[in-house]
Amino acid sequence: MRLRWLLAGLMAAALWTASAEAQAPASATQVVEKRSFELAGHTLRNGATLPTLRIGYQTAGTLNAAGDNAVLVAHFFSGNSHAFGRYAADQPPGYWDAIIGPGRAIDTDRYFIVSSDTLVNLNVRDGRTVTTGPVSMNPATGRHWGTDFPVVSMRDFIEVQKKLLDSLGVRRLALVTGPSMGALQAIEWAAAYPEMIDRVMPVIGAGEIDPWMLNWLDIWEAPIRLDPNWRGGDYYAQGREPPLAGLAAALKIVTVHAQDRPALARFGRAIPEGQDPARRLADRFEAERAIDEAAMARARLSDANHFLYLTRANQLFLNEYPSTEAALARSQARWLVVASPTDRVFLMEANRELLATLQRVGRPAELAEVAGPLGHLNGVVGMAPLAERIRAFLAAN
Repeated sequence: MRLRWLLAGLMAAALWTASAEAQAPASATQVVEKRSFELAGHTLRNGATLPTLRIGYQTAGTLNAAGDNAVLVAHFFSGNSHAFGRYAADQPPGYWDAIIGPGRAIDTDRYFIVSSDTLVNLNVRDGRTVTTGPVSMNPATGRHWGTDFPVVSMRDFIEVQKKLLDSLGVRRLALVTGPSMGALQAIEWAAAYPEMIDRVMPVIGAGEIDPWMLNWLDIWEAPIRLDPNWRGGDYYAQGREPPLAGLAAALKIVTVHAQDRPALARFGRAIPEGQDPARRLADRFEAERAIDEAAMARARLSDANHFLYLTRANQLFLNEYPSTEAALARSQARWLVVASPTDRVFLMEANRELLATLQRVGRPAELAEVAGPLGHLNGVVGMAPLAERIRAFLAAN
C-alpha cells in the first residue's frame, strides 16, 4: 500500500489515486487547469470583512448560453478542487474521476462542471491548493493572520462559491453535490439558493451536526490544542515550531474514525521489526506505526489552525436556520441522498433521518447506498458502481 492509502480517511490528501486510476484509464481522463479566483472586500456572514481572498478552482465542459447546465462539486474535509481530471497526463486523477468526465455519469460533454477549494483549506502547503485562511498574510499587520482570522461558516463557503459561479456566468445549477463536508455544502446550497438549484446529491453526509457530531469534531481537534507548540494559534513567527505532533494526532483520529474495520484489517496484529509491545510500553503495533507515519507526512502539507477553522465551519453547518427541517423546507430541488451503510462518521441512521425530513417537507427524495470496505470513505473512492443511478437521477424530471 502506498503511503497515501495508509491515510485513507477524511484527511487523505491523495486517497483518490489508486481508486480513480483503477476505474478510469489515463487516456480517458481530461487534463484540467487549476485557476485562481480573487475577491476584494468580502464580508463574511458574521460581519467581518476580508480585505482580499483567493480560492482555487477547476472546470470541465462548456457552459451553455442560458448558463443553466452547471454542476457544482464541493469537496470533503481534507480535499480540494481536484474532483476530476488530471493536471497533466502523468498526474493522478481527481477523487471522483470515475463518475465525472466525457460520457460518464456526470457527463462533461453535457454539463459544465465546477469544483473549488474552500476558504481555510487544510491543504494550504501542498502546492496545488489556493486558499485564504490563518496562514495568509493580514495586510493590516504584514504578518500571518493566525487566529486573528475571522471565524468562517459553511454558509461562507457557499457565498464565495456563489460569487465564483457568478463570475463564470452560471445562472442555474443542474446539480450540486459532494462527499462528506461536500455533502454539507450541497445541503447548505439548497437552503441558501433554492431558486437556482434543480438537483441535490449529498454523498456520505447528514442533515445536521448534532451534539454527538459536535463532540466528535471537538475530539478531532483536541490534540492540536494540547500541543504546546500551538501557542493559542500563534506559531508562525520565525524560530517557532508548528504543532506538527498535535496535527498528526488529529489526522490519525479522523483517519481511523472515517474507516470501517475491514479497511484496517490488512495490518492484522503485525509487529514491526525491532518492536516488542509485550515487553516495552513505547513499542508499537504495525497498525499504529503505519498510520502515525502517514499522518505525520500529511501534517507537513497541512496547517493546524486551518484544521481548527474547518472543524468550526462544520460545527456551524445550517446555523442560520431554526432547524434542519426549516432549512430543507426552503429547497425546491429533487434529491438523491447517497449513504454508506458502514459509515462511522455520518451514520446511516442520520441519512435516513435526512431522507425522512426531505419527504416530510414535500421534496422528491430517494436514498442510494454506496458499498465497500472503507466505511465513510466509500463515498469518496467507491462511487463508480452508482454511475447508472446517478445518470438516471440527472435524467429524471
